[in-house]
Order: sequence, then C-alpha cells, then structure tokens
Amino acid sequence: MYTVYVLYSTRFDKIYIGYTSDLQDRFKSHNELGTKGWTIKFRPWEILHTENFDSKTSAMMREKQLKSAQGRAFIKELVRRKYPSL
Repeated sequence: MYTVYVLYSTRFDKIYIGYTSDLQDRFKSHNELGTKGWTIKFRPWEILHTENFDSKTSAMMREKQLKSAQGRAFIKELVRRKYPSL
C-alpha cells in the first residue's frame, strides 16, 4: 500500500506533495527527524490530503498529476476550504 500525501505549512503558506509506503514515519521525518532538504525550512507541516494506492506506479502517477497545474488548483481549493481566513 502506498499513500500520496499533501502537506501544508500554514506558517509559510507552502505545500509539499509526495508518496510513501509509511506515512507515519515519513510525516515524522518531515516535521522532526529530517536534517536536510526543502521541507525542514517550512516546519511545522500538517497533513492536508491523502490518497491510498495498491501500487507504487499508481501512487507515482497521482503524485505527478497533483504537481501539475490542474492538481495544484485542486490543492489550492483544499487549502481555501480548510483555512478560509488565509
């Protein structure tokens, strides 16, 4: 099982899109354990959206779609609904 996830930093108004086979450990890495990479600069992160897939290939395809202009529009709408005051 693979999970495509969207993280959101309310502090910096940033999104991050990824996929993993272990969401709990990956989320902890983004928020606490990681010492390098883009996501450490924009902590803390919240999980905004998740989708589960049976195969890595399917998860990778959905991640790519979410990173497209259409996918980013979908994510911006999620942010707008969850955080209407932003």
